[in-house]
Amino acid sequence: MVIEHSPVTATSRGPRRARSTERLALVARAITVVLVLFSAGCFGVPSPLAPELRGSVGLPHQGVITDAAPLPRRGEGYRLLRKNGIHWGNPRLVAAIQRAAGDVSRARPGGPPLVIGDLSARFGGFSSGHRSHRTGRDADLLIFALTPDGRPVQSPGFLEFGPDGLARAKDKKVAYFRIDVEREWLLVKALVLSREANVQWLFIARWLEALVIEHARARGEDPELVWQAENILLQPGDSGAHDDHLHLRIACTPDEAVAGCEGGGPYWPWLPARPQFVSPPDGELARAIVGDLLPGAPGVKPPAGPSP
Repeated sequence: MVIEHSPVTATSRGPRRARSTERLALVARAITVVLVLFSAGCFGVPSPLAPELRGSVGLPHQGVITDAAPLPRRGEGYRLLRKNGIHWGNPRLVAAIQRAAGDVSRARPGGPPLVIGDLSARFGGFSSGHRSHRTGRDADLLIFALTPDGRPVQSPGFLEFGPDGLARAKDKKVAYFRIDVEREWLLVKALVLSREANVQWLFIARWLEALVIEHARARGEDPELVWQAENILLQPGDSGAHDDHLHLRIACTPDEAVAGCEGGGPYWPWLPARPQFVSPPDGELARAIVGDLLPGAPGVKPPAGPSP
């Protein structure tokens, strides 16, 4: 069998090369646009390509923070546990901690301060010992403690409280500690009532939640408030039981959601309404995409020129 090939001449190669070069240029432009969109939308990292991303950006376990506020080492009703630089957060988170700690201190004056563990690093991202704490929306609040005879004491660290509300001491001066359920409820109450904070979760072991909620009901607290606290208090399923601290997480505000903050959990009906994004008609969306990739293509309106 004889296979005949069409002769390739210089004139036939020229148009082919031109068309090939044009196709490569179009592909390159398309890839560039996709990379820009991917870096801005999927990675969610503030950059010159995505200057609108700011504040708490991304998910609690995958993100960063800009414009973080530091939590001072000491304040009314609280103190930091350690000096490790992990004391930065969303300004709303910092304000919520300061306000709640002050509320507890004024309600029960003379008691030891709330001891606070880690928040986030200066610009968020990974910090040792934490899966989340990356976007300035998380904080570890140690559990209020009592001596066996009922005297309030400053928490010596992360004490592991059991279902009986007792935690074995780590030194020889005291055999064990009791959870100060009264002040723990006052802290939970202050955080739940903080509408500016937009509290999303208070992670804690289920047996400690039961003690706190039982105390609230015995005090005759507003049933709606108790119901909200029951929804927000939760033992996480993807980490430790949180029997040694209360993990505070705040939700994104509507403005923060527009600027790159992502959920990480439910958005409770009592929080401020979030904006609802409406997709443009398919035809308009298609013309916009084609206009970005192929300016001047048929059916695409050219950009408006400067006003005279």
